[in-house]
Amino acid sequence: MEFLGTIMLRLVLHVALLFSFSFAGDPFAKFDLELSFITASPLGYPQRVIAVNGKFPGPTLNVTTNYNVVVNVTNKLDENLLITWPGVQMRRSSWQDGVLGTNCPIPPNWNWTYQFQVKDQIGSFFYFPSLNFQRAAGGIGSFVITNKNEVPLPFNTPDGDIVIMIGDWYIRNHKALRKDLDAGKELGMPDGVLINGKGPYRYSNTLVQDGIDHETIRVEPGKTYRIHVHNVGISTCLNFRIQNHNLLLVETEGYYTEQQSFTSLDIHVGQSYSFLVTMDQNASNDYYIVASARFVNQELWQRVTGVAILHYSNSKGKATGPLPDPPNDVYDKSFVVNQALSIRQNVSASGSRANPQGSFHYGSINVTDRYMLRSMPPVVIDGKLRSTFNGISFVNPNTPVRLADKFKVKGDYKLDFPRRPLRGPPRIDRSSINGTYKGFVEIILENNDTVVQSFHMDGYSFFVVGMAYGEWTNTSSTTYNMYNAIFRCTTQVLPGGWTAIMVSLDNVGVWNLRTENLDRWYLGQETYMRIVNPEENNTTELAAPDNVLYCGALGYKQKPQRTCSSSGSTISGKLPIKKALGGFFVLLAILFL
Repeated sequence: MEFLGTIMLRLVLHVALLFSFSFAGDPFAKFDLELSFITASPLGYPQRVIAVNGKFPGPTLNVTTNYNVVVNVTNKLDENLLITWPGVQMRRSSWQDGVLGTNCPIPPNWNWTYQFQVKDQIGSFFYFPSLNFQRAAGGIGSFVITNKNEVPLPFNTPDGDIVIMIGDWYIRNHKALRKDLDAGKELGMPDGVLINGKGPYRYSNTLVQDGIDHETIRVEPGKTYRIHVHNVGISTCLNFRIQNHNLLLVETEGYYTEQQSFTSLDIHVGQSYSFLVTMDQNASNDYYIVASARFVNQELWQRVTGVAILHYSNSKGKATGPLPDPPNDVYDKSFVVNQALSIRQNVSASGSRANPQGSFHYGSINVTDRYMLRSMPPVVIDGKLRSTFNGISFVNPNTPVRLADKFKVKGDYKLDFPRRPLRGPPRIDRSSINGTYKGFVEIILENNDTVVQSFHMDGYSFFVVGMAYGEWTNTSSTTYNMYNAIFRCTTQVLPGGWTAIMVSLDNVGVWNLRTENLDRWYLGQETYMRIVNPEENNTTELAAPDNVLYCGALGYKQKPQRTCSSSGSTISGKLPIKKALGGFFVLLAILFL
């Protein structure tokens, strides 16, 4: 009996620990997302688009700092699928990143559950499918992380939140676009710009055909809204503006900015911003919301302009007058650089914790390594049109990198990515960067392509310390902002120019570095950075999840898909007490049998 009493005491202690972890930990938010094809006519022509839970675009996922996020994704498409979460820093868990270098794809009619924590994060992001050019067909939704109640916003609480997703759009479906690229063709001018999945308001009888469904944003006069704007398009930078209204920029991709007003702002592919907009105009009529193409022949591209309507509840008429003008900077190259560099971090604001964002003094840290990533116009390599970084066009390994490491699959990838552009002819390869854990790296992004590009790094945010037209030289570093540069995960690189970023490699895993221009990404303009902690045998990285998918050399390990229920509900909470108690009594029963 004494022995039995000892076991009972230990069991009670274990259960107490279970309760302490279950009820003192961070809450869970659960979402079910089903991706499927539906027919829609965003530009007046029926076409197949990718819906999320039957919606195009998909639902907004709202969570709070430090939540554990569980997303069950069901693939009802006719091809493989992965969902990626750019800007959501999955600490120590690239297993959940949702790109081919880190995850095996979800086959058709299968489901897979992502689970990650939005540890110490706030801000505006979006999710999308990363494979097979699918983002050109939809499958996109906003992902917003709000402050904990005990961490105040650096501005008055808005009266409401509004999500606006802008992006260029083709009437050809994503498979046809993919086929064109595979055949060595350029995609050409898009057919339009969508706002929240809808075509333009008929602001012009000659440029816009009748009968197109447009987006209407309904607001109350006198109220202030936080508007989250995402450029979810393929390759076009868009200038965003609202007729007669100022855009007070307050946050971008997870960090609060110095607050400044814009009449319009260039939003590059993959970028997200949030603005405070006060409805302070009279209600004699509605107002235009505009997203128009930049860095192109604007006169030629007029027909692709996206236009929606801002409608006051007491509005007395339709929007009138010409569309608000975009920036007039055809002969002033300095405008776009100055606007970009004016976006700076609010170092006195609190973010995810109750301490200022600027407490991390990046300017006093020694740079341990430098990489130059140069992009060039697409070239033909081995008979195929390809895009490159440093002369290397990346092809994804058959077995994802960390899976290959775990099971010692040899020859699946290489850690020989060059620090500077290759001198020889471009090649197709699986070269990745061997990152140094806790290193502080400077990356110079040089754009020798003819189009403006967006650069993105999964798993991290980085400081955008410099940007200019022309060639980067060693003296360029004297122009860097080493105090309050914006900290974000996506930045533009102007054609014929460079952008300098700095990043602290403190997040172990394998992380994708890529252009967000979907055509260039599809053609191979990406690589990966592998970061391990050698001091602890990389135990600081989370283990592979129990539901990990297998493919490539490890495909034989994959078991048949089990049928999983999908409630379609969203749950926030912790382990239910009945479930926990039930498990406790089961243990007791087993013990005394």
